[in-house]
Amino acid sequence: MNKMHVKRGDKVMVIAGKDKGKEGKIVTAMPSQNKVIVEGIAMAKKHQKARVQGQESGIINKEMPIDASNVMRVCPKCGKPARVGIKTFEDGSKARYCKKCGETFND
Repeated sequence: MNKMHVKRGDKVMVIAGKDKGKEGKIVTAMPSQNKVIVEGIAMAKKHQKARVQGQESGIINKEMPIDASNVMRVCPKCGKPARVGIKTFEDGSKARYCKKCGETFND
């Protein structure tokens, strides 16, 4: 399994692709494929047929996965996209931190 610099629930900014500059929250993280699904980003239209009675058919908007390398975590303190580092404490615990301002994230 691959390690990713972001995880579900992180606020991220897209740094490459058609949605560059947009921000959103990670809904799903797929470490095995190195992809993430961000709410409101990489929207695609899907033509859906009603499978059971009562289900609606039509064109629905769906969020598609994007590569994790195309997103960057937004620091809650400084509000800017920044690289994420990992600090190891004396008791053996680890925490992620912002490499711009040094603020530790409360995960």
